[in-house]
Amino acid sequence: MKRRTFLAAGAAVLAAPAVGHAQQSRVLRFIPQTDLTVLDPVINASYATRNHGYMIFDTLYGTDTQFRVTPQMVEGHVVENDGKLWRLTLREGLKWHDGERVLARDCVASIRRWAVRDAFGQGLMAATEELSAPDDRTIQFRLKAPFPLLPEALGKMPSLVPVMMPERLASTDPFTQVTEMVGSGPFRFLANERVSGARVAYARFDGYVPRSGGVADGTAGPKVVHVDRVEWTTIPDGATAAAAMRSGEQDWLEFAANDVIPLLARARTLKVAVQEQSGMITLMRMNHLQPPFNNPAIRRALLGAVNQADFVQAVAGADSSMWHAPIGFFTPGSPMASDAGMEVFKGPRDYEKVRRELAAAGYKGEKVVLLGASDPAFIGTLAEVAADMLRKAGMNVDLQMSDWGTLTARRLSREPVEKGGWSCLMTALTGVDMVNPALQLALRGNGDKAMYGWPNLPELETLVAEWFAADGVPAQQAVARKLQLQAMQDLPYIPTGQFMQAAAQSTKLQDVVRGFPVFWNVRKA
Repeated sequence: MKRRTFLAAGAAVLAAPAVGHAQQSRVLRFIPQTDLTVLDPVINASYATRNHGYMIFDTLYGTDTQFRVTPQMVEGHVVENDGKLWRLTLREGLKWHDGERVLARDCVASIRRWAVRDAFGQGLMAATEELSAPDDRTIQFRLKAPFPLLPEALGKMPSLVPVMMPERLASTDPFTQVTEMVGSGPFRFLANERVSGARVAYARFDGYVPRSGGVADGTAGPKVVHVDRVEWTTIPDGATAAAAMRSGEQDWLEFAANDVIPLLARARTLKVAVQEQSGMITLMRMNHLQPPFNNPAIRRALLGAVNQADFVQAVAGADSSMWHAPIGFFTPGSPMASDAGMEVFKGPRDYEKVRRELAAAGYKGEKVVLLGASDPAFIGTLAEVAADMLRKAGMNVDLQMSDWGTLTARRLSREPVEKGGWSCLMTALTGVDMVNPALQLALRGNGDKAMYGWPNLPELETLVAEWFAADGVPAQQAVARKLQLQAMQDLPYIPTGQFMQAAAQSTKLQDVVRGFPVFWNVRKA
């Protein structure tokens, strides 16, 4: 969107009457990376949806930026019967935004709904004999076998989020969006102020009782709110967003595009820094249901064309401190990361060889519909690099750009490309999402239950199950090496490097919690 167009279309939104009724120091104004198009954090993996979800809803456990799990909605738990019986006790004083008391049966229904959609949840429920609510404050798991990662599952940070909802909402089909936003989290959603494509707003929930003790870090610790309102304004154009930050119209820009960082860094009223230290993992996701990428030999042949540095440099620039390549299937520096099979990404790229290997694998010039998005801009940049790579490799590429909301809807299509389907797309996931097989939706090969692209990869799934059963970190690391080697053969996706995202914040903001954007704890001077 051009700056003039945005300012003309959005002036009325930015000047909404509700803004004038709050003291400016008590209103935090935020520019999200993309528009909030889906409200339900259980059915959509968009980061805008995740961040929105954490404002409205709460989780039973929280996870800090060192991946340590602590109680959040629960007071604590006891484990008996050699690890096969877990009793979780809810804290006193938990209320829904409609004033009703949070009950254990609400949480049971919420866990069941989330677990249908989430790979970690599926693993937990596969180990569960019975999930029940013996009384109003007790959630009980009777397990078939010990599942020591139960708190990690119920407190996972990445999308899809295991949020707790009232039973009447949690009873909604897991593949149907919940649009009534009633949670027990620190903010209320102001549905009547939502303007699609432009603005959403939240108000502090006065009935929220933060847990006591600890330090706010990631999604763990006390969620104490120090502002009255948080307003998200969607500004797709990076230059326009930068201008709004420099003028003081906005307080927080989630993602500062590489070309405006120097401009923002020169402003004395702003601070520019990497907020999410795990970075963004970029990847090419292929549609395993449609040709040509339903052929694993064709997927493997493409590895010789991939120069990961091309992708992340295009997004993050020449400063090598802002990107890392090559990478494998787990977040660099995390315990499960290794160099297993990484030699395929090293050395010069030989496109003629790749062409020959694609032909030998059975590629016959089929159209490759590559999806990209203009917002966030880095997705479009990644798609342009991918299109160039595929064309050099001799593939018949049709790059189709859209806005992010359109892309996220279209990627759910399982139709052939001539009926509106797709062949591959570029995307990026935070490093938090990619640290191990329990959290990594993109790595799974469980067919219809898998992330869009729907790979059916039995050998990979066997190794995932082996990782869940591994006793201790060294054993998990050994399985993770085997998983990476198998993934290099199966290729549920192709990793294309890691880059860091710089955020811009007003110097008026203090005590911002590390990690992805959360809006408790932060103060505005």
